[in-house]
Amino acid sequence: MSTDYKFEGWMGLDPSSAEGNMVWKEYEPKPWEETDVDIRITHSGICGTDLHTLRSGWMPSPYPVVVGHEIVGVAVRVGSQAEGDIKVGDIVGVGAQSDSCQSRDGPCDACESGSENYCPRFVQTYASKHRNGAPAYGGYGLYHRSPSHFVIKIPDGLAPEMAAPMLCGGVTVYSPLKHFGAGPGKKVGVVGVGGLGHFAVLFAKALGAEVVGISRKNNKRQDALDLGCSDYIATDDDEDWAQKNKGRFDLIIGTAASDKMPMADYVGLLAFDGTMVQVGMPEGPIPTPLIPLVLGRRKLAGSLIGSPQEIREMFQLAADKNVQPWIEKRPMKDANQAIIDMEDGKPRFRYVLVN
Repeated sequence: MSTDYKFEGWMGLDPSSAEGNMVWKEYEPKPWEETDVDIRITHSGICGTDLHTLRSGWMPSPYPVVVGHEIVGVAVRVGSQAEGDIKVGDIVGVGAQSDSCQSRDGPCDACESGSENYCPRFVQTYASKHRNGAPAYGGYGLYHRSPSHFVIKIPDGLAPEMAAPMLCGGVTVYSPLKHFGAGPGKKVGVVGVGGLGHFAVLFAKALGAEVVGISRKNNKRQDALDLGCSDYIATDDDEDWAQKNKGRFDLIIGTAASDKMPMADYVGLLAFDGTMVQVGMPEGPIPTPLIPLVLGRRKLAGSLIGSPQEIREMFQLAADKNVQPWIEKRPMKDANQAIIDMEDGKPRFRYVLVN
């Protein structure tokens, strides 16, 4: 069945595309399956992963690529076997995952437990291949086709421009906050008050925890307090910050992606039996701080995006608690300049491309 719309978007052809050199091209989406949903994209968040992928920062990228995995829009075609009670006209979203083994091949342990984001056959929304072998293209464009299991309806009370950056940035921190017990009576530190970190502050507060922002410079102190932090630590500017805050936190969410992070000092901020969860992924290695882990029976963990069910829970919490991420809308036609500005650290704190 042909459609009366074309799949077109901003395509990266080589690592220079991260310097604002993406080109607008038509491309062929994955072959239609009756479990799929086509989405007319209205909003597409810009994520740091987009830049890493465009420049082959973590690994060589499978050019050509169309990045963008914080996709919100209108369902315009819904397969006869689609999941989730999705109807044409619904406002829906797709995050960083497009498919997993699910139950069709016999479920893996992760999929069976509802943690599809840890499936060994994880299919990324872009720079990956679908189960039928077709390239996966993301959301810097006009339309997107996705397996319906990973298409999430946006609840009433949550604006689409707010929902878009939650589909990766938001759930990347919501998932470990919920899993590791952020809530009333808990003290949570957030390393890196930026695109990911500001979501960690907002969701930790929404879950009832006390939150402290941790960043290098004092220039983000007021932002952190305005977001809801009770205190702020500037590691470059506050004298003896590591010693003064030793053992302070039950949980730390690490969102910074630098290979120069003082990890041993961060772990030392944990209370006995505390946990640091790292979600930011540097392009280079960082040392593992064994001594402070051993001395406090502390834990250093990682976490990867979130499952479809966690996204639904996060969306409902955001709607119920009126969680308002700090976003700036940019026209889709200006995507090249927007990724340059993103790399330069200009957004406070997320850009959302708008058709």
